[in-house]
Amino acid sequence: MKFPCRLDKFVSHLAQIPRSKAKAEIKQKQITVNGEVATAFDHPINQTDVVLLCDEPLEYLGKRYFMLNKPVGYVCANADELHPTVFDLLDEPNMKDFHVAGRLDIDTTGLVLITNDGEWSHKITSPKHNKFKTYLVETQEPLTEQALDQLRHGVQLHNEKELTRPAIAEALASYSLRLSISEGKYHQVKRMLAAVNNKVIELHREKIANIELDSQLASGEYRQLTQSESKL
Repeated sequence: MKFPCRLDKFVSHLAQIPRSKAKAEIKQKQITVNGEVATAFDHPINQTDVVLLCDEPLEYLGKRYFMLNKPVGYVCANADELHPTVFDLLDEPNMKDFHVAGRLDIDTTGLVLITNDGEWSHKITSPKHNKFKTYLVETQEPLTEQALDQLRHGVQLHNEKELTRPAIAEALASYSLRLSISEGKYHQVKRMLAAVNNKVIELHREKIANIELDSQLASGEYRQLTQSESKL
């Protein structure tokens, strides 16, 4: 939200009500700004102003950053008609402008970042910033050294003109590896394994850039990022 802004827009945004409802509250003199009853829809609001709706404060909380341990069965969207979304797992005020920074498929688990800071999100997700995302991968077939070497040097994805960027691939067992990539192509990890004649059975994201999934978070739990984590 940019300041200064109109009172009706501020109330609509923070109370998460339609603009028409916000205007009705103003008309009914239910809103005060810095202790004074406000009657103008376009009354300018600054970030330091104290705004009350029916004597309850409407506070702009600024930029916020959360990590979530995503379970299977949830989609990374603000709303979905068929499936629960990651936002159904959050109990936070004023989530209207929040989005997922780096989506995961419905059957993929692990670290999801949620924020209302678009610039920060772009730094996380844009390939030009070269932020690695690290996954634990369980495969259908045993991993060969040849396949790992191909992943490290780049593979040809179906319907893509260029090879993937070099990845960091570390074998953990015969059927599992830790894979770090700096791109975010559609279903990239699954397609990369398909390119080396294998198949992903389970996929779990454990890290994005310097942000590692908190081991204390159970599936479906979340917490706010620390100040050091949110610095890129």
